[in-house]
Amino acid sequence: MTETTRPVLDIRNLRVEYPLANGDTLVAVKDIDLTIRPGEIHALVGESGAGKTTVGNALMGLLQAPGKIAAGSIVIAGKEINLRTGRTEGIVPGRDVGAIFQDPMTSLNPLFTVESQLCEGMLTHLKLSSREAKARALELMKAVGIPEPERRLGSYPHQLSGGQRQRVVIATALACNPQLIVADEPTTALDVSVQAQILKLIRDLADQRGVGVLLVTHNMGVVAEIADRVTIMQNGAVVESGPTREVLTAPKAPYARTLIAAVPPIDTRLDRLPVPSEETQVTLDARATVRRKSAKSETGSRDEVVLSVRDLAVEYGGRGLLRKTLVFKAVKGVSFDVRRGEIFGLVGESGCGKTTVANTIAGLVTQSAGSIDFEGTALGGRREKSIRQSLQMVFQDPYSALNPRLRINAAIAEPILFYKLASNADEARQDAKTLLEAVGLPADAGARFAHAFSGGQRQRIAIARALGPRPSLLICDEPTSALDVSVQAQLLNLLKDLRDLAGLSMLFISHDLAVIRQMCDRVAVMKAGEIVELADTETLFTAPKHEYTRELLRLAPSVERIMGRELASA
Repeated sequence: MTETTRPVLDIRNLRVEYPLANGDTLVAVKDIDLTIRPGEIHALVGESGAGKTTVGNALMGLLQAPGKIAAGSIVIAGKEINLRTGRTEGIVPGRDVGAIFQDPMTSLNPLFTVESQLCEGMLTHLKLSSREAKARALELMKAVGIPEPERRLGSYPHQLSGGQRQRVVIATALACNPQLIVADEPTTALDVSVQAQILKLIRDLADQRGVGVLLVTHNMGVVAEIADRVTIMQNGAVVESGPTREVLTAPKAPYARTLIAAVPPIDTRLDRLPVPSEETQVTLDARATVRRKSAKSETGSRDEVVLSVRDLAVEYGGRGLLRKTLVFKAVKGVSFDVRRGEIFGLVGESGCGKTTVANTIAGLVTQSAGSIDFEGTALGGRREKSIRQSLQMVFQDPYSALNPRLRINAAIAEPILFYKLASNADEARQDAKTLLEAVGLPADAGARFAHAFSGGQRQRIAIARALGPRPSLLICDEPTSALDVSVQAQLLNLLKDLRDLAGLSMLFISHDLAVIRQMCDRVAVMKAGEIVELADTETLFTAPKHEYTRELLRLAPSVERIMGRELASA
């Protein structure tokens, strides 16, 4: 690739505005420049709400009204987007530009099979026959690492795990061989082994086919692993841009230095994670209030077992005569304990059964065998109200966990009122306001609906809602997967505070091994429905015994290892 090669993407002085009802204008993107040449991967990073996804939406023609491109130019493969309409007839989405969106469930149609959704674009743009399209769909399913691809082609999105759905979205983006791919958090829902496969696939596409990639991500390990160049945004503006190694090893802008410093290290454990920006006094006061209200009188020591899981098994599928041939064993004899005030980690590949374990404990899935004991009570299919209050869950997909018809204040206040933790609606709304402030959102965010927030902001709202009932056990299923490193650091610190000061126990599921290293006291590693290794965190990370555990640690992206240096200090 030479400097004279025509860019596949050339953005100049791009400005995106949202007119507000009061007559003011919100400037979401402020006069940015960005160029991507064939075969180049350009990472766009920054805090949630920095404007990075807005840039991607602008060049895809997906800005939501009343948002508009107010100034500047966008040229894709030599064709300029009409700023008045936001579109150009010469650019065909899917054929010229492929998109990998952050939330796979909003990218896939729940009424159609994986095969039909993969083949649709190929039948339209590549003029393939049905047989040729199906053969290519199978090839793509194998390329992105989906197990049993022939069977999964006939599946519907809800029948796949979060990681598998994301891989289908990636396969769809690649289907028509586009010149440019806009990848908005493409590995958010993926475990480290599949993430490594996907990153290699994207890198190979860039190197071998000359595909340009705009990679929107908050994962600095992924940036270090794959990106040629990186641009860091803050409040809609570019604060630093340049070659990846140069920016990550010697950042010049103060914000860039503090953002990189917030990346959780995988090779050591910190008492507290640094954050790029100072937390406001309002946020700190709100967190103190949350801790005080969440505090429970502890009748036992930190060695007391809060949750005991014994020989848990979960099976899906066949009944009667077909049971032996069609049954799928998702969880096979899993056993572990969670002690009071302990953060217990559960890791493993997508589809290994870790989310099924969490959902079974939460009462969302029926166990086939084994026992679950919570605070001295054996849990069956039906849960008493007091049990549901004390055992709350933060789901992987925050959008599906929030009612789109409720304003955020009402969504957070709803369980507070249901469990009679507030004497009236006004008090519940005040509690909701405090919870929003505690997770780093302004109190006036409560007046908006879920669709008005970024993915990271929605995850903070979901965490605030789960904390509202003041649980004693919090099940966290990938709670930080959608968060940038700065907000992730703030929330991990908050969860640690709740553990330390309020005796909150947690079952913490994550594919991010650096987060597991920082958060968890003990960790269980799952593979194919079974626990293959269980140890305290330091032992697991420094002296893993099982080959599978060693492989996961080897594949985990690490800025320190890739760049051969310590993280930038604030």
